[in-house]
Amino acid sequence: MRGEPSCPKCGGRVRAPGLFSDSWQCAVHGAVHPLQPVVPPSVEALEVVVHRARVPVWMPWPLPVGWLFTGVAAAGDDRSGGRATAVACSGPGPLGGPGELLLIAEELGVGLGSRYAGIDGPDPGSAIDVSSPPHAKVVAGGRPTPLWHVNGAPEDRAVFAGEARGLWLWAVAWPEQSGLLMYDELVLTDLREAGAEVDMLPCGALSPRILGP
Repeated sequence: MRGEPSCPKCGGRVRAPGLFSDSWQCAVHGAVHPLQPVVPPSVEALEVVVHRARVPVWMPWPLPVGWLFTGVAAAGDDRSGGRATAVACSGPGPLGGPGELLLIAEELGVGLGSRYAGIDGPDPGSAIDVSSPPHAKVVAGGRPTPLWHVNGAPEDRAVFAGEARGLWLWAVAWPEQSGLLMYDELVLTDLREAGAEVDMLPCGALSPRILGP
């Protein structure tokens, strides 16, 4: 696991703010909100991200049967707060075998969701067709939330994206068949509003998916 901030778009090294710039800088992508180092999943690690987040920290709640919380990541620094969050859950896939799900909330242009989705560009853009009927629906923060299939993603995963609370919401599932979870109208809770319920969250081993490609 990398012990220093990195670019949320490419995982490359970033330069801290200094004399000539007041923002974190990636040599490829310019000013970015730095992705903070990922630590092993625990309630304490999750609470740190929740406390700093300026965007939702989405979690299926209750978790699907047999599923565990397996990681959390956030982009942003102490000054800006968390501008993107990613929560990983792992458990038995709908068609058997292990499954993994990442839920990402982010402000426009951060690029963390696209990186996990495996597509170019910081946002879904033309990779989703919002003029067509949505392919899946979740209940996010008590509101029905449509999601569209993201075109152009690698074949090993299913990727959906939409908007919740005025921000991007991404759902990335491995393997591709685990995307069937998204057709069960998952109920997503913003852990910033969960209170003491977070203390009961079952934790598993760190998902390698949240470390990025």
